[in-house]
Amino acid sequence: MKFISICLLLICTTNVLALGQTGHRVTGELAERHINDHTKKALKAILGYETLAEASTWADEMRTDPAEFWQKTASPYHYVTVPKGKTYSEVGAPKQGDAVFALNKFSKIVKNKSSTKEEKSLALKFIVHIIGDLHQPLHAGNGEDHGGNWVKLKFYRKDTNLHRIWDTNLIERRHLSFTEWTNWLDKEISPSDIKKWETNNPLVWIKESVKIRDVVYPKEESIGYAYQYKNMPVIKMRLKQAGIRIAYYLDELFKSE
Repeated sequence: MKFISICLLLICTTNVLALGQTGHRVTGELAERHINDHTKKALKAILGYETLAEASTWADEMRTDPAEFWQKTASPYHYVTVPKGKTYSEVGAPKQGDAVFALNKFSKIVKNKSSTKEEKSLALKFIVHIIGDLHQPLHAGNGEDHGGNWVKLKFYRKDTNLHRIWDTNLIERRHLSFTEWTNWLDKEISPSDIKKWETNNPLVWIKESVKIRDVVYPKEESIGYAYQYKNMPVIKMRLKQAGIRIAYYLDELFKSE
């Protein structure tokens, strides 16, 4: 991966947003409804009564913690960089890591019998969060515009940027709670959808996000109804896929226990 691309994405890391709180909670709640009983028992032993919806936003909430882990080490764990015309396999992870690196790292911690409960708890919360992030198209950034954060726009006449529109604005514009979102989306998920979406390979998720990312940049500087109408089906699809894949990933993670 080009070091210039990495530097562009790391500048002003405190301003980088992850999939918004509502979106993350939707993916966590959907996953909670689709994990198997064995996984539920394993999660309860580590997280107690904390739900996956609660756990899903923790990695973002901790970003204000002054500890070096949160201010430096974990900052790149929310995204990947894939320049246009490239695949993630071609560019790989930078030296400081990225979301794929972190997903592998935290999965090993969960499966390691020597890991403490606290270590496994942190790892599980990150896993749920990372899978959600990788389904937001602009978390597979092109390395040129800070994941769309530098693309300044007006959304319904309010100043924002492309990244925030996809993280938060499109979802919050519907004025639904995360449980309302989940109830509506879950009804749309068929057994054939589940079978089609079940994969724990992040390269598949990233490839999908990159394909979407490359067509969501608007030509206009002020967008609203038309942009929302066009892209709402994509938002819904990515939320549903992320929820099902979190469930599948966790089921596979605890399968050998």
